[in-house]
Amino acid sequence: MTIENPAPITPQSAAQWRADGQFVDWQGHQIFVRSGGDPSAPPLLLLHGFPPSSLAWLPLWEDLTARYRVVAFDFLGFGFSDKPKRHAYDLQDQSDLAAQLAETLLAQDFHLLVHDYGVSPGQELLARQGEGRLAHNLLSCAFLNGGLLPAQHRARPIQKLLTGPFGWLLVRLMSRERFGTSFSEVFGKDSQPGAAELDAYWEVICTNGGHRLQHRLLHYIADRRTHGPRWEAQLTHPPCPIALINGTQDPVSGGHLVDAVAALNPEVPAWRLDHLGHYPQTEGAADVMAAYVEFRAGL
Repeated sequence: MTIENPAPITPQSAAQWRADGQFVDWQGHQIFVRSGGDPSAPPLLLLHGFPPSSLAWLPLWEDLTARYRVVAFDFLGFGFSDKPKRHAYDLQDQSDLAAQLAETLLAQDFHLLVHDYGVSPGQELLARQGEGRLAHNLLSCAFLNGGLLPAQHRARPIQKLLTGPFGWLLVRLMSRERFGTSFSEVFGKDSQPGAAELDAYWEVICTNGGHRLQHRLLHYIADRRTHGPRWEAQLTHPPCPIALINGTQDPVSGGHLVDAVAALNPEVPAWRLDHLGHYPQTEGAADVMAAYVEFRAGL
């Protein structure tokens, strides 16, 4: 299976992505949501990564919506969703948001496909299912690159600086050029983002002043340490089928993470995409789609 011409991520396609979405209210905040696919198809919820937004699912969107009923959204503080300046961006709250949207927009048992920042709300939803606290159960969860195990997360230098005492000052120095340099470092050596893709991400990040909130959003790193043992248990005793689809060239959560998960639970299937990095769904959409379809076919 191949994606012949995955939709490119550009400022123009980002504007169209927004135009094709809608906004829903959540606790007084406006949350950007994009949905598609046959309403009778199997339901799928997508959880995006840091620092971009649901826009990173664009290269997979056409193929996903051809097979599934899909809902994607921007977490609070990300993308086109509201970005309150004084908000404490907590992963439990973001998990509440994901659970609420699944309940109201899908309203039935559903599948999860998650990436980067989104892997933690994904693990939280798995934990809540095991505790009987989800309105609708997860049928499966596929994890793209992300910090599933805090001990294996290799934070980038910029992340360490932004989570330090002067993070509030460093965000004021952020620019498109600095963003492009640091962001590109986590991609595969032969799957680097182009200038238009970086322009699109930067414009979306800057929407409603989001580039000045990056230090607050990075609180997720501390949240992962807090909830690590409970979330790790979802890898050893998952309440539904799970899988990894991983760009192994990723310096943050690449091949070393796959090895660590295999050591914890060798029963978790893993697709190692050795030519891709931290954003496999944009670097190699066809390979990610093929892996995901294979995973779903085996359920």
